[in-house]
This record gives sequence, structure tokens and C-alpha cells, in this order.
Amino acid sequence: MKKKHRKILYPTIFISGLLLMAWQVVIFRNTIIDYSILIGIILIVGVLTFLLDFKNYGKTYNYSGIGLYFYSLMHYFFGYGFIVCSIFMLTNFYLADKNPIKKTFEIVERSSLPGSKHHRDERKPTFRINYKGKEKELVFQHKYFGKMESYKSVELAVRKGYFGFDILENKKLN
Repeated sequence: MKKKHRKILYPTIFISGLLLMAWQVVIFRNTIIDYSILIGIILIVGVLTFLLDFKNYGKTYNYSGIGLYFYSLMHYFFGYGFIVCSIFMLTNFYLADKNPIKKTFEIVERSSLPGSKHHRDERKPTFRINYKGKEKELVFQHKYFGKMESYKSVELAVRKGYFGFDILENKKLN
């Protein structure tokens, strides 16, 4: 591949990785999976692509010394690592079983998140549940904030994901 093509390809991969990771946050909130698995995917893919493509990256950009290593590692982790991690999460989510199972979980802890820009006062309630020994934080819409202390449990429809990680659907507060 020519230098000119790589100067287009590298930023495209980097930006694609960041955009997919932003989308993946929504998927992550509805999936029961450890952070360590996702971080492991990102690190393994980032290191592998670094080892395989570092010479080309060095030929493409005029960085030297520690800057070359820093920018290339950042590119490989945030670009390739985030893309592969997003593909993993999206595959687990969208190729999951079709039949959900309803389960009820007791709320362990309550807190809230600020609203979006220009709506910071519209706080979103968050509830932590104990799901098969793992604590999971569920984020709800602003309209539930006023009565968040009165809710005792959460009813979920749970599907088995493609890779075996459970997907949470139809969150209902009781």
C-alpha cells in the first residue's frame, strides 16, 4: 500500500474505532460482561496490530522516538482494538437468542447521572442489581428520577447472547 493511501486509511480506522466505541457504550449498558474481557480484546488486538504494522506506520508519519511509539500505540488501541471489540459486542447483541426469559432482581443501590448538554438538571436514575454474582448498573430515563426511592426491584427480559453473555431487555421498575 502506498504512503498516500495509508495517510487516508489510518485516520479513517482511528475515527471509525472511536465512533463504534461510542455506539458500543449503549450496547454495553444492556449486556452482562466484565470490563476485563473487553479491555483484554482491545489490548490483544492493539498489540498484535502494532507488531504487524508498526513499520508501515513509521514510514507513513514523520514521528520519531517516543512520539512514534505513543501515537502508533494510541492508533492501534483506539482504532483496531475498538473496532474488533465493537464487532464482538455487536455480534453478541444482534445475533442473540430470540426468546427472552423474564427475571426479577432486587435493587441493591441507587444513584443518578446528569442529563445531556443543556439538560444537566434532568438527572437519569441508575440502579444497581446483583445479576448472577455480578453487579450491573442500569440507567433509566429522566421521568423515573422523582420516584426512584420507591422502586424496590427491576423486572428484565433476558436473552442469551451469541457468545453467551446475557442481554438485558425491557427494563421495568417495580
